[in-house]
Amino acid sequence: MPQSLTLQQLPFSQACENNQQPILTLLTKWLPSCVHLLEIGSGTGQHSVYFANHLPHIRWQPSDQRHYLPNLQARLNLQASPNLQPAIELDVTQPWPQLTSNVDAIFSANTLHIMSKTMVEAFFIGVGNLLVNTGSLVIYGPFNYQGQFTSDSNRQFNMSLQHNNPQSGIRDIEWICQLAQQQGLTLREDIAMPANNRLLHFIK
Repeated sequence: MPQSLTLQQLPFSQACENNQQPILTLLTKWLPSCVHLLEIGSGTGQHSVYFANHLPHIRWQPSDQRHYLPNLQARLNLQASPNLQPAIELDVTQPWPQLTSNVDAIFSANTLHIMSKTMVEAFFIGVGNLLVNTGSLVIYGPFNYQGQFTSDSNRQFNMSLQHNNPQSGIRDIEWICQLAQQQGLTLREDIAMPANNRLLHFIK
């Protein structure tokens, strides 16, 4: 990728801009002593640069699938901070990368409804293997409750997701909690967020 690219030329998510501050408020509360955080599915990198800048006590490790890495790393280069690490490749269905220090928090935003069910299962197995005891898992995105959509907009969003990829879709919170429990994770908080999303905080 040419080094001359500007921020304006990189992929941009308005949703990321809209939800950054509400998420930050809770990350600040939930992760006061976190040292090393892995972000899964960093996408455009907007969350990575924003949270790393506002949470300087955390060594923030972005990651994503290989084809997203060039644009992701370009943003990290343009908006670097001392605690923001270079992006690494992570495909939840492949062997996870070996990290040089213990991971005491994992964060992922707007990923589980993009993944297939098999990928979601692999996500939790990977989290269970990597996260240290007493560590935190924080997940942002839309979820169904008792098999029901929480809003008409989420129902429409789910139709759009499945039109593009029949294996994707908004997941049931009960199934997510079951997968988490199988990895020794307990749901501590489930907070309503903007645009009919939730922020889930699990503790191992």
